[in-house]
Amino acid sequence: MMAAGAAIALALWLLLPAVGVGEAGPPPIQDGEFTFLLPAGRKQCFYQSAPANASLETEYQVIGGAGLDVDFTLESPQGVLLVSESRKADGVHTVEPTEAGDYRLCFDNSFSTISEKLVFFELIFDSFQDEEEVEGWAEAVEPEEMLDVKMEDIKESIETMRTRLERSIQMLTLLRAFEARDRNLQEDNLERVNFWSAANVAVLLLVAVLQVCTLKRFFHDKRPVPT
Repeated sequence: MMAAGAAIALALWLLLPAVGVGEAGPPPIQDGEFTFLLPAGRKQCFYQSAPANASLETEYQVIGGAGLDVDFTLESPQGVLLVSESRKADGVHTVEPTEAGDYRLCFDNSFSTISEKLVFFELIFDSFQDEEEVEGWAEAVEPEEMLDVKMEDIKESIETMRTRLERSIQMLTLLRAFEARDRNLQEDNLERVNFWSAANVAVLLLVAVLQVCTLKRFFHDKRPVPT
């Protein structure tokens, strides 16, 4: 009897991990943003997993560095070149529908031998599975007896609010990137103005000293002193 109980307990112990693994699905793909420093003469690539039959929007901006430009390429999981841009300051590209796999994003600063670049990019996913989840949620909470307020109106209001909130977050992120790029540009201009102002002041002082020396030579008495 004890042996049978031990066998049942062992079987349940072996089955429990399998049940837990079955309930846990893959983590959802989330939007992301990243800012990194690309050294001069270097190329850096990033890989982003994407589900099938979704929409992927990629936006990048060069917010720091001389010229504010960089080369950009985007490849599909099958290695197909989808986007290729040269010496661009920013860009927005949409892939729809996406393939299941890892997309490759590369930023190339090989053409620059001195200046490093500060690059910001953002990935936005719009999966059609989200709409199915919303539909399932609506069916689960929909009462059997229809009330005065229609569920379709509630669903439409929630979807509109969610879309506007997501777009607001994206716009705020882009505005932060624009602000960072403008600030870096203003700081570079300020350094140039200070440098050339100091150079002009130095030249003016040098010219003033030379003029004084020249005038002294004109009025210098060269007659010999009597003994």
